[in-house]
Amino acid sequence: MESLEHSWKSIVGRYTPLQIEVVGTAIVQLLTFYLPCVIYMSLPLLAPEFSMRHKLQKQEKQPTAAQIKDAFLVVMRNQTIALVLQFLSIYNERRRGYPSVFDLSPQLPTLTIFLRDIFIMLVVREMLFYYIHRLFHTKRLYPYIHKIHHRFTAPCALAAQYAHPFEHIVCNVAPIFLPGALMKSHVLTFWVFLAAMLIETSTVHSGYDFWPHLAEKHDRHHEVFMWNYGASLDWFDWLHGTKEKTKAKNTTTGGKQIKKD
Repeated sequence: MESLEHSWKSIVGRYTPLQIEVVGTAIVQLLTFYLPCVIYMSLPLLAPEFSMRHKLQKQEKQPTAAQIKDAFLVVMRNQTIALVLQFLSIYNERRRGYPSVFDLSPQLPTLTIFLRDIFIMLVVREMLFYYIHRLFHTKRLYPYIHKIHHRFTAPCALAAQYAHPFEHIVCNVAPIFLPGALMKSHVLTFWVFLAAMLIETSTVHSGYDFWPHLAEKHDRHHEVFMWNYGASLDWFDWLHGTKEKTKAKNTTTGGKQIKKD
């Protein structure tokens, strides 16, 4: 811990807040989104039998090479837009003399404050994601915005950020960014939460059943559209009755109707 605090103090003393926030966030994004994506999407080549055993949907429904290339280009576009907006926002704050929305102090947060902020971030992100996601499924918005994300009926990890740019900012970025910003959490706490959410979203879109129900429930959402709107937690799906209770045939159910807990 002392080594981490010393390193962080050195970074704060050496770089500007603008450099720390923009570059640090970009590094977290690169490491914790693209690395899991590469791992998950390399499995069919590196371990084809293992991959087939754990795939949630049939081989004929898996995305083609052209679709994967398209997903990569769309994801890069969305991330570039988000990064530019972050840079302009922080630059404008500095130009006007406003402080950062995050705590950039050289002192690390205490464990109690760190855990408190992570918990609040998780709950608020889940709430925002659920209701915004439900909104994008309405008849007025779905054909023009959210339908793009649902082009992948059998998603792959990259499909996590395959979306209309407006949806990416409002539904993917804002629910993760806003809780920490409103609490003025330490930027390191925000980065830990961001990393966890990026690993989570690439996992739930991976199409694999490694983690019980984590990918399966969102995979089903891509397959049937009308259930499982939540992200990490099921709380709001249970509250509003949108948690799927029976499941029809897919590659892991053998055609049986399965009751969901």
